[in-house]
Amino acid sequence: MSNATGFAGPPAVQALLDAGFHVLAHDPAFADPQAWTHFASARTDLEPIHAGEPETIVAQIQDSGRVIAALVSNDHHPAPSYPLDTAPLDELRRNIETLVEFPFRLVRAVVPAMRRQGGGNIVMVTSNRTRLPLPGAAFPDAARAAANALVRSLAIDCAQDGIIVNAVAPNFLYSEAYYPSAVFKSGETGRAYVRQSVPVGRLAEPHEIGEVIAFLATVKTRFLTGAVIEFSGGWPSGPPRPSV
Repeated sequence: MSNATGFAGPPAVQALLDAGFHVLAHDPAFADPQAWTHFASARTDLEPIHAGEPETIVAQIQDSGRVIAALVSNDHHPAPSYPLDTAPLDELRRNIETLVEFPFRLVRAVVPAMRRQGGGNIVMVTSNRTRLPLPGAAFPDAARAAANALVRSLAIDCAQDGIIVNAVAPNFLYSEAYYPSAVFKSGETGRAYVRQSVPVGRLAEPHEIGEVIAFLATVKTRFLTGAVIEFSGGWPSGPPRPSV
């Protein structure tokens, strides 16, 4: 499990533990022992990965002698809006490195081990945001579109090896990074925006995406591969048409 402390990480870890996995969790924050102690509190069958690069993450797991039955790549990056004329190109590169390059390297590193053991499940956490582009969002939209395309291509590359590659693509998932509680749960303007935008009428609770991630990590069929499951409460949807 990569980037375990942010976005869909905490509910995914809990759902995987509940499904019976021994979870090896990676996050840059775990360089601080107190951060790991706080994250691991009251959780058993959880172990930290201290490596930082994708290849060394997988190498550390292999050195432990554990079978990698499932890989969850939970990738996230801040998504502020940038005006076209002043958008910093370094931030475009960071989006691509974090949301496309890192998960690609992680999958490439884990596939040989999964081939040797006869298969495995790979789950990527991407985004559904590209269904309705917003002003100033070219960088995250481009990176997320690339990540979703990557899922489909990797699924083809891995299909003959018994390795399935799928993604859950959320939007309107509660997290302090993207939909902070003070604005979108406690603030009337934010709550109204969610009610008007999402047919379900609310933000997704973290445990709900955990259920989907655990399903994709445990599914037995090899025929479900290359899927990007939209997890956005029916969004996007349009307003009713005027009466004719």
